[in-house]
Amino acid sequence: MKTEEENIYCIDDSCELGDTFYTCPMHPEIHQNHPGNCPKCGMRLEKEVEALPTVTTQYTCPMHPEIIRDEPGDCPKCGMHLEPITVQAEEKNEELDDMSRRFWVSTVLSIPLFTLAMVNDITPQYIPSFLSAQMIQWIQFFLASPVVLWGGWPFYVKGYQSIKTWNLNMFTLISMGVSAAYIYSIVALLLPEIFPQLMQTKDGIVHVYFEAAAVITALVLLGQVLELRARSKTNTAIKTLLNLAPKQAHRIIDAEGNEEDVNLELIHTDDKLRVKPGEKIPVDGVVVEGQSNIDESMITGEPVLVQKTEGDALIGATINKNSTLIMRATKVGSDTMLAQIVQMVAQAQRSRAPIQQLADTVSSYFVPAVVLSAILAFIGWWFFGPAPQLAYAIVAAVSVLIIACPCALGLATPISIMVGTGRAALSGILIKDAKTLERMEKIDTLVVDKTGTLTLGKPKVTDFLVSEGFDTDKLIQYAASIERASEHPLAQSVIEYAKASNISLLHVENFEAIPGKGVIANIDNKTILLGSEPFLQEQDISINDIKVTADAMRNDAKGIIFMAIDNKYCAIIAIEDPIKETSVEAVQTLSEEGITVVMLSGDNKFTANAVAKKLGISKVYANVLPDGKADVIKELQKQGALVAMAGDGINDAPALAQADVGIAMGTGTDVAIESAGVTLIKGDLLGIVKVLKLSRATMKNIRQNLFFAFIYNSAGIPVAAGVLYPVFGIVLSPIIAAAAMSFSSVSVITNALRLKNTKL
Repeated sequence: MKTEEENIYCIDDSCELGDTFYTCPMHPEIHQNHPGNCPKCGMRLEKEVEALPTVTTQYTCPMHPEIIRDEPGDCPKCGMHLEPITVQAEEKNEELDDMSRRFWVSTVLSIPLFTLAMVNDITPQYIPSFLSAQMIQWIQFFLASPVVLWGGWPFYVKGYQSIKTWNLNMFTLISMGVSAAYIYSIVALLLPEIFPQLMQTKDGIVHVYFEAAAVITALVLLGQVLELRARSKTNTAIKTLLNLAPKQAHRIIDAEGNEEDVNLELIHTDDKLRVKPGEKIPVDGVVVEGQSNIDESMITGEPVLVQKTEGDALIGATINKNSTLIMRATKVGSDTMLAQIVQMVAQAQRSRAPIQQLADTVSSYFVPAVVLSAILAFIGWWFFGPAPQLAYAIVAAVSVLIIACPCALGLATPISIMVGTGRAALSGILIKDAKTLERMEKIDTLVVDKTGTLTLGKPKVTDFLVSEGFDTDKLIQYAASIERASEHPLAQSVIEYAKASNISLLHVENFEAIPGKGVIANIDNKTILLGSEPFLQEQDISINDIKVTADAMRNDAKGIIFMAIDNKYCAIIAIEDPIKETSVEAVQTLSEEGITVVMLSGDNKFTANAVAKKLGISKVYANVLPDGKADVIKELQKQGALVAMAGDGINDAPALAQADVGIAMGTGTDVAIESAGVTLIKGDLLGIVKVLKLSRATMKNIRQNLFFAFIYNSAGIPVAAGVLYPVFGIVLSPIIAAAAMSFSSVSVITNALRLKNTKL
């Protein structure tokens, strides 16, 4: 059987799309959807490809993301060409190619047409004597017609659809304006006698506007070409991310380590892959053999190399710098972090910011108002203008229709959102939607969970103080051996401390854990206790000699474990969850930006205040239980604060959802990330500073765009209607109006693209 969608041959008729296929290494033409042996050579068939159902590409409008279609076409609301929802790394822009072709042909025809018209109007003495006035008009007609009818044809189609569906847009105005100038000129060319005598020259002809219709069309096409090119750059971030992934990987196919090069889509979970120095990690996975430094800057935005060894997680598309690694694939295809990032960025770019409602409201009334303005301008010039009134009336009406196209107004917000969210992704920041980006600008309070957010979330032993007469290495060995049997969160730090000292662990007998107090066990016929100060006191073990030292360590935000052997105190273990290197700088910068930083901690007030003091945080909530974090957020919100919450654990999810903006650290859980509006892939508080700067820059950019669009249309329409004529004698040419209209859209997009260079 052959499946047309996948072009796969099967030795029986049971294969269907969605199956996993198996093939013979020696006879690749053999395919079947179940394991077995090759019917030709008897070799065991190997898993080859997972044939996925055909995925239909959907298309959406950059200005109206609620419009989703299964086929390409034009937006029924604004007439813009629909773009594929899933951006490809390399994609052919057929609309840009078509508009470019129409533009260049129209330009080649419009230049001589415009030149001929200008020379005939301004310096007619340079016109050859054999060319009569009527012949010149016919030449203009033949040059203009291909431009207007072929070059501008997409505008008429979109304009017709806009009127048919009553979704009036920029193409409504363009098609009306160009058609008015062109049809008027044809009537004047063929039937000049029907016009008033005042409008006719001594040769009996009437002035035509073929050059205006053609040049307007060429200028609008130029604007479309520039706009399409600029819009394609707004997806640069997604295309950059997509290009990060390698095309192939070295898959290990047997126990001897032999490998084969396969395309990325053929990799399955649990496949073993070899990654050589200088190559990109193909998919997400874990190291099973080897040690190397990995450049994760393309994901996290940070250039620092990260050492990876056996058991460490690897992120697809990062670069292996030093040594060969053997990895096991854990996530492939759309499940990889890179794929998830691309999906989140694409979704964010298609979302709508609340500020967009202003532009939408204005646009809904704008086009009818422009048409009415054009009609009023026509009537005003017809009744009150100088001779020839009809000519002036047509020029004014066409100029109003052309200059007032609302494209710039509609693009003002979505273009900035697209560029801003893309810029964030390249810095290791994922923004869920435009609403989050807009809200972040207004945040005045940041609530931060201590463990894993301000601190590394990886407690370390900082001090192991041993009483006189005891062997340090032996006590470390005893402590780590007992902690290996413990489930306490701090136990692993003691074990890691022993490993760092190359101390082996011993067998433990009679292990007993006393919840909230400590543990007791026997090693080498000795009874060993590890626990809190009250626990040792209950056992009548004196720690008076070390109490001052212990208090000093607590003042330094360290946790304390006391150790005793055979009811005699022998050591004190100080454990600290180190503060992230960037936390102090981040807190200081946020404070300078006017953000009040609040720390949440489940620790006792003594320890929590000690950590807050190191960080320069003055507002602390200690002894906060997991279910109490959301209550703290609510309390701050009742006080009038706009709150962002940063956390990384499952117990942070309710608080992240309650906050005005939830910020999940990328090192945290999936639940926390799903509950948040912002995800910091690197899990670094400085990322919040970047989000704040980007939010402010994006919203400033949007306001600039809206200002340009509003001011442009507010000033342009009256000028085009002729308001300057009574005072200055200025009548705006439709050609100038077309150039100004194209410039307005391009200027908005160009301004939005400046966000790509925002320093974060």
